[in-house]
Amino acid sequence: MRVLENFINGAWVASAGTTLLDVKNPATGELLAKVPLSTSADVDAAVQAAKAAFPAWRAVPPVQRARYLFKLKGLFDQHREEIANICTSEHGKTFSESFNDFGRGIENVEHACGIPTLLMGQNLEDVASGIDTRVLRQPLGVFAAITPFNFPPMVPLWFLPYAIATGNTFVLKPSEQVPLSQRRIFELIQQIGLPNGVVNLVNGGREVVEAICEHPDVKGVSFVGSSNVAKIVYRKCGETGKRVQALGGAKNFIVIMPDADMERAVQNAVESCYGCAGQRCLAGSVIVPVGDAYERVRDAFVAYAKKIVLGDGKDPATTLGPVISRAHKDRVLSYIEKGLQEGAKLVLDGRNATVPGLPDGNWIGPTIFEDVRPDMVIGREEIFGPVAAFMRAKDLDEAIRLANASEFGNAASIYTTNGKAAREFGARVEAGMVGVNIGVAAPMSFFPFGGQKASLFGDTKAHGSAGIDFYTERKIVIERWF
Repeated sequence: MRVLENFINGAWVASAGTTLLDVKNPATGELLAKVPLSTSADVDAAVQAAKAAFPAWRAVPPVQRARYLFKLKGLFDQHREEIANICTSEHGKTFSESFNDFGRGIENVEHACGIPTLLMGQNLEDVASGIDTRVLRQPLGVFAAITPFNFPPMVPLWFLPYAIATGNTFVLKPSEQVPLSQRRIFELIQQIGLPNGVVNLVNGGREVVEAICEHPDVKGVSFVGSSNVAKIVYRKCGETGKRVQALGGAKNFIVIMPDADMERAVQNAVESCYGCAGQRCLAGSVIVPVGDAYERVRDAFVAYAKKIVLGDGKDPATTLGPVISRAHKDRVLSYIEKGLQEGAKLVLDGRNATVPGLPDGNWIGPTIFEDVRPDMVIGREEIFGPVAAFMRAKDLDEAIRLANASEFGNAASIYTTNGKAAREFGARVEAGMVGVNIGVAAPMSFFPFGGQKASLFGDTKAHGSAGIDFYTERKIVIERWF
């Protein structure tokens, strides 16, 4: 069985860790590979390689660094279907979801190709008589990213292109549950001829995360995952003076007004809740039909959900794949049981879902609760699975209050044909990303990505202008010549 290696200083090397985890196809149960739980020594080797590479790499002109990324973007385009197939095998999402997953990552590489413009500073002549001032953006050194299982190709590419484009060097720890996409992506990166040590990859789990957060030569850390872990990463990085962007969990509300284009609104809401098996931080979680829209929305939502086809993501007929693991399936099922215990009404039950010929898949069908209250566990905690909860609101004010009562503030959406209602929602809802007639409020690569409240800890959001800010230090030069 294939045992994955780390990529350090331009070469694939065996991990010092002796514990191996199975990487399985969540639809079929097939064993795909084994991934090592690397050690702090592995992290140190990667960081030292990145540190050694930094002085020469930061001296490479930005326009030349951009040329490496142009090559990488071309390679990624050529191998997009291959990476999508790998992603579907290790994660379970449908091929189209995997294809778009990697596509969003490629967009970040494309955006980072504009680094000569993105790095431009500011200047002002004669701030005082004979004195000029200019602002320079400079790289800091070694950065690292700790990324989750739910978007294996995309999320690492929120960070890696911007880190190296700005002149820093980089260490990635991908999720140990889905390491194969990044293995292949780093093989492609290897082909563009970056100097050794500029990018490095260390597989592993908790020990690797802790070593990254505590290493004195790591200048900044990017993290995407649960809010509980994001808080820990934020605290540990703060204690050692690192920059940190820690993107946490979500409980996203979708408000549907009575005047909405109902067919499109409900179809979008269903896709938001069940796309990627609900395993995304922008997934719709709580549906709030306003006023007399409630019954119409609920009935149409249930009807659409019943049409979803559960199966292997490689089957073109499949519209809902498995959840990532048996342990995660058990976690989602425990939330469904908790909802029943708390008195929510189970309108559509996905607990006993099966797929013919695939008895080892981690199947959960579309699940719908109504009569959910904000104080219920299923009304306030992130389930991260194909479970939707319905809440009632008599008007827009109440709908906004329900959304703002959540500890999270990642995303929120409203469906309406009323511009005033949309504007009021956008202004008042406490969410970092807001959709108006959009069910998945995902910004493009040239805008920042991130939430508010318990959905984001740290200095800046991901990619866009925020990414450039995170990876550079502004130096102000005030000069006078006699």
